[in-house]
Amino acid sequence: MNGLLEERVEQGAVAVLTLHRPEVMNSINTELGFALRDALDRLNEDASVRVIVFTGAGERAFCTGGDLKERNQMTNEQWLKQHRLFQDVFRKIRQSDKPVITAVNGFALGGGCELALSGDFVYASKSAKFGLPEVTRGIIPGVGGTQTIGRFLPRGLALELLLTGKPLSAEAAFEYGMVNKLLEPGELLKETLQAAQTIAQNSPLAVRMAKKAFRLGIDLPLEEGIELALECYNRTIVHPDREEGIRAYNEKRPPVFLDIV
Repeated sequence: MNGLLEERVEQGAVAVLTLHRPEVMNSINTELGFALRDALDRLNEDASVRVIVFTGAGERAFCTGGDLKERNQMTNEQWLKQHRLFQDVFRKIRQSDKPVITAVNGFALGGGCELALSGDFVYASKSAKFGLPEVTRGIIPGVGGTQTIGRFLPRGLALELLLTGKPLSAEAAFEYGMVNKLLEPGELLKETLQAAQTIAQNSPLAVRMAKKAFRLGIDLPLEEGIELALECYNRTIVHPDREEGIRAYNEKRPPVFLDIV
């Protein structure tokens, strides 16, 4: 078993990827890294998949990053080769055209915290803890954490977490807006899938264009961002989903939107 479970729900429109190595707190070894890379390649190209959800097996941990037992005794070359694989995986998550939701159950530490923040938004259980403890192991976050944490948290707090390696509670993460919704452990996946279902019912092209406009425009000067958003808007005007959406509204029925092919 490669440590990754994949399930399709909502008639296949939502893909749930579960890191399934609970005995090692769902840490990522090389085998799981390859499995994640292959799954993301396939899901990102599958027009029937409209939303991707990440979670971890059990309630103890979402993911605690790289498997340090596997990494023990690695040479520099072996470490860097594995890390290039991990970089590729996380880049595919960050750059996915499809919405990516992370359902964080328990510890999200190191690469696990980076994974949580690589998606579009986070739901978390009340028992979750977020942290980037890499400095306590002689390294720094290597798959985006130094850049993402400051986009979710105030500058001083982000630096404190990076430099001390101390964790942040789910309650604090929620208060600062890093977590969208705080839930009981037994309700986490259910609520996450409800959000995924809501997104999956919308026009896939409109969702993709909304995400693109936000993701690429948010760091641009305002007028440049608006111009980019208008380009995305114009893509939706000439697509059949626009006609279907307006027709469905006037006919008082749910719209039937097309998969992106």
